[in-house]
Amino acid sequence: MKKVAVVGCGSYMESGYGCPGEWRCLKAAATGEGKFEEPSSVISFVTCECPGRAVIPTLGMAAKLSEMKPDVIHLSSCLATAKPACPYNKPEELAGMIEEKTGIKVILGTHDYH
Repeated sequence: MKKVAVVGCGSYMESGYGCPGEWRCLKAAATGEGKFEEPSSVISFVTCECPGRAVIPTLGMAAKLSEMKPDVIHLSSCLATAKPACPYNKPEELAGMIEEKTGIKVILGTHDYH
């Protein structure tokens, strides 16, 4: 089973803009739906807090503390397709920075649930 880390938008999750938390991402991962190619085990779920400076170190700490390196990292659907969009980072740019620092592939999105 593929091990994944998910990065959620802290602003959306806290404010409830259609994202009540991580249940949609977790369901998609468990069932292999949405952007997950197969049922996957979520080994960490971290939030990106504005302005996003800490997300890469937070992912590193999550991997270190769990003693598990993810096979892939997903930027949650609330982060990858947010409307209004993040004023600090475009999802593609954030994905590129994460991939550059971690060497782990980043996928934009987690689920297609509405």
